[in-house]
Amino acid sequence: MTDLNRQNEANWLASAGLRPTRQRLALAQLLMGDGQHRHVTAESLYEASRDSDERVSLATVYNTLRIFSEAGLLREITVNGARSYFDTNTSNHPHFFWEDTEELMDAPDEDLKISRLPTAPKGAEIAKVDVVIRLRRK
Repeated sequence: MTDLNRQNEANWLASAGLRPTRQRLALAQLLMGDGQHRHVTAESLYEASRDSDERVSLATVYNTLRIFSEAGLLREITVNGARSYFDTNTSNHPHFFWEDTEELMDAPDEDLKISRLPTAPKGAEIAKVDVVIRLRRK
C-alpha cells in the first residue's frame, strides 16, 4: 500500500470518527482502494485479504465490517436471513441477487417506483428500505 493510498484510507476512516488501525487500513484498502463500489461478504473480504498477504483473522473481518457499517461507511444488506453483504455505495438503491451464484449487484433504479410505504408503528420511524430483487436463470 502506498503512502497516498494509506492516507486516503485513513481519511475515509477519520470521516467516520474511526481510528486507523493496521487491520482497518488494510481492509479499507481492499474495500475502496481502487475507487470502485463493491459488495462483499465477510468471507469474500477475508479471502481477498489472504490473497493480498494481509494477516487479518476472519473474526476481525466480521467485527470490522460491523464497525464500518455502524459508522456509515458501508451499507449492510441481509439476504436469506443469515447472509449479509456489505456495500461500499451507501446511497439508497436497489439490488439484484442471483440465487444460483449468490452474487449481489446494483440494480438500475430508474424504473423502481415505491409509491407508498406502510405507516410505521407508534414510536417508530422508517430508517431505510432495502429492495432486493431475486433473479433465477431461465
